[in-house]
Amino acid sequence: MGRDSFHGIGRGSANAEERWHHAAQALAGARLRNRTANAAVLIEGRRDRQALERLGFSGPIEVLNRGWPVDDVLVRLVETYGRRSERDHGPSVIVLMDWDRTGGRLQATIRRNLASLDVVFDEQLRSVLMRSLKPETRVVEGLSSLVDVLGPLVDMYDD
Repeated sequence: MGRDSFHGIGRGSANAEERWHHAAQALAGARLRNRTANAAVLIEGRRDRQALERLGFSGPIEVLNRGWPVDDVLVRLVETYGRRSERDHGPSVIVLMDWDRTGGRLQATIRRNLASLDVVFDEQLRSVLMRSLKPETRVVEGLSSLVDVLGPLVDMYDD
């Protein structure tokens, strides 16, 4: 993908292409673990699920906001996916809350509660997307509008 493909995306940022590739690499890694290691991606709502599915996520995606208390959702995650992935002994859950203020609070609560349950979880995807895509979006569902550019890059890194 050439530099012209990123025209206008980075809003004048000289490193837009680098940011997008970094985000795509993180998404590809998470998508691979989601698919092959059965690592559940925990997101906030159904639109977040749709965005991830549009980016090719085909493994388990769990929605936090389903009318249940956060603690109940987390206990269900442990019962369903275990404290570690049975397939590769890595994180059983990829926590991906929005990178806005509410998402940050939820991420901190989930981090604290999963740690208290001795669950191995991954927050790297959120960290990378927060740094790489903040000019374009601050929410997971916003990835839907970026699929045309991000999708081919994610596919390229997930061979």
